[in-house]
Amino acid sequence: MSLMSKTAAFTGLGALRNLVSDSMAIDMGSEATIIVVRGRGVVVDEPSLVAVSTSTGEVIAIGLEAQQMYGREARDVTVIAPLLDGVVADFERTRVMLSHFVRKARSGISHFSRRAIMSVLSGITQVEQRALLTAAEQAGIGRVCMIENGLAAALGAGVKIEDTRASAIVDISGSTTTVAIIANGAMVHARTERIGSWDINAAIINHVRRHRGLVIGEQTAERLKLELASATLPDDLGQQITIKGRDVLTSSPGALEITAGEVYPVAHEVVRKIVEIISTTLAELPAEVAADIYDRGVILTGNAVQFSGLDTYVREQTRLPVRIADEPRYAIVRGLEQMFAEPLWLRRVMRCGPQLFDFERDVSAFET
Repeated sequence: MSLMSKTAAFTGLGALRNLVSDSMAIDMGSEATIIVVRGRGVVVDEPSLVAVSTSTGEVIAIGLEAQQMYGREARDVTVIAPLLDGVVADFERTRVMLSHFVRKARSGISHFSRRAIMSVLSGITQVEQRALLTAAEQAGIGRVCMIENGLAAALGAGVKIEDTRASAIVDISGSTTTVAIIANGAMVHARTERIGSWDINAAIINHVRRHRGLVIGEQTAERLKLELASATLPDDLGQQITIKGRDVLTSSPGALEITAGEVYPVAHEVVRKIVEIISTTLAELPAEVAADIYDRGVILTGNAVQFSGLDTYVREQTRLPVRIADEPRYAIVRGLEQMFAEPLWLRRVMRCGPQLFDFERDVSAFET
């Protein structure tokens, strides 16, 4: 066979291999699981929820279908989030959920995923990391690599991997806040705290129950957060909506009016704690890094950063330029996707230790 024929054959083989096996970037968090397949874009974006039969333990619904049941479950069904604060809380349900999402993400003729890059929280333990890795492997993914979510968010927000100057990225999800400082395509400093937009919902639910005598559900709290709450003082404190739930005293269905002025201090206390984490982390930086951040400011990523007035409040408290990344919800998964084209950088930044990852074998899988 001629050299040209061999080259054509190998090219054809490579194209066929890419056709029948999907390369995935997976951002699996407590709030949602987002999967990008190389060449196809975002193919899965669903809540990280499973509905379980309390009598048999069987998983009966996953993702959007489970979310539709949430708060209105049948008496023998419970809806749970198998990941808690970004780590595996229920391994078996996490495995089933990830397997379901991976199957949805595959192309019609693909039965196996050759490789995947997943995000992990900064500070995750080896045990927590192993649980995620094992769940991914049992979902039918051949090679799995992990990088920290702060670095992935930075790349997805437009930070260049070869940039020598430091950038500050704040990723706020439903249950966690990560502050990451990136320079030279690597993590300079990172801090993750278990607080996020879900804590605003919880604070609203607690306030309405204790001070207004009405028990409301998660969906009603989410509506209050989106329609009335703000990180900065609302322009119209008298804006109000009607909420419904169960009366604490009578245990009967009830309703009441609640204003933006009442919700604001409840939500603001949570936001204040989040911004305090940002400020404290920035105060720990070396002088040269701090100088870069002074010039460049802070980039906000994550679904929660579109909470009304958050960027303005962060700007006021840190006295730094602040911008929200384009498509902040997808910043992490977009950053993971970029690493398929940068296998040598992937070798430098992957989170897996030698006991979890064969460097020569597994990095080579990402180079093809």
